[in-house]
Amino acid sequence: MNLPPGRALHSRLVGVFLFLPLLTRLGFDRLVAAAGYPGSEMVPATSALLALLTLKLLDKERRSHIDDFNCDEALGLFAGLNVLPKKSFATDYSYRVERDQQLGLLQGWVKALAPVMFPEPEGFSLDFHPIPYRGDPAGLDRHYLPRRGKAGPSVLTFFALEQTSRCLCYANANLTRATQGGELMRFVEFWHGVAGADPKWLYFDSKLVDYPELSRVNQRNIFFVTIRRRGAAIVRDLERQPASAWKTAVIDIPKRCHVHVRYIESTVRLRGYDGSLRQIAVAGLGRERPTLFLSNNFEQTPRELIIRYAGRNRVEGGLGVSVNFFHLDCLASEVRLNVDLDAALTVIANGCYRWLASRLQGFEKADPKQLYRRFVETAGTVIVQPDRLTIALDRRSHNPIVREAALEHDSLPVPWLGQRQLVFTYR
Repeated sequence: MNLPPGRALHSRLVGVFLFLPLLTRLGFDRLVAAAGYPGSEMVPATSALLALLTLKLLDKERRSHIDDFNCDEALGLFAGLNVLPKKSFATDYSYRVERDQQLGLLQGWVKALAPVMFPEPEGFSLDFHPIPYRGDPAGLDRHYLPRRGKAGPSVLTFFALEQTSRCLCYANANLTRATQGGELMRFVEFWHGVAGADPKWLYFDSKLVDYPELSRVNQRNIFFVTIRRRGAAIVRDLERQPASAWKTAVIDIPKRCHVHVRYIESTVRLRGYDGSLRQIAVAGLGRERPTLFLSNNFEQTPRELIIRYAGRNRVEGGLGVSVNFFHLDCLASEVRLNVDLDAALTVIANGCYRWLASRLQGFEKADPKQLYRRFVETAGTVIVQPDRLTIALDRRSHNPIVREAALEHDSLPVPWLGQRQLVFTYR
């Protein structure tokens, strides 16, 4: 990067600099260095990761679309370069990384982000997501693809989402059918390394783990809520229960369609699980047959457990956003580590947008696409000065909300931009 002081760089996407206060506060350059990512004198590791992260933040589907920004010096400056690298570099770089580097980056990122976004995390929603492979037949496992309605060759990914903040905090795309069963405990070990303690609550569906794995979770004193597959014998037994055996509860979650439910509670023992489990059969959730909830917590009321599990929909919503805005499904590759880097960058981009939403009054629950349209996709000018970068945002109706947020107060001097301080101005 070699920009003379006083240079003015115009861009139609200067709003991307709104994320720099968070990246500098969390020490993104130090996290990349600690993870051991490769770099060169021309394109350091921090700049390489920021260039790929820029595509996620700016709603670009594929790495080849980085060529759309070849002449945008302001976006190059965001990554600490004169201009963003070409698609050949962006594509090649992902094949040079390893799983341990993604894991180290995620550990550093989540550990730094937690005090800002979820200082006292309680529960995590977990889910698998298959990314379809669209090339010639390859040696990939076949998984059910919901958008296609059938199974197909795909790279299986695993994500964890913190319930309260709705921040993704873990991803792994280096999975096979033979290793996917132990991914829940790998996340537990990951979080223990980050926070120094196991998660308090975990929420997941019936296909995530088997009963022996549930038993290992219980042995670590982690509470969980999951669902059990409805066998024909279980359904017949519930149908024979008299009406007096069903109790009622009100699930008063805002905007919920099915509020009044009925339930039957019992204690069950399952093959492979060491001990007893609490089973709650719930009718009235909008399904033809009752839903069977399983939990190792015997203290909370059935209503509280149902409400806890209802929050698991947030991970499905988070994955939906990752597909629609961060274009998680667009990277069709038979090399899992190539997809693994993309999944890790999706976690970081999600955290950036959740942080921006938390700082903009009235937009705390806004999706990334809405934030992008109204705030990030803003034209302006970056003025390079010896000790600062002045980002002048062009006039726009939502600028007063950004001004009120005073994002520059969170910013430290940016190391990859010559220790320059950020200053935002509004026209």
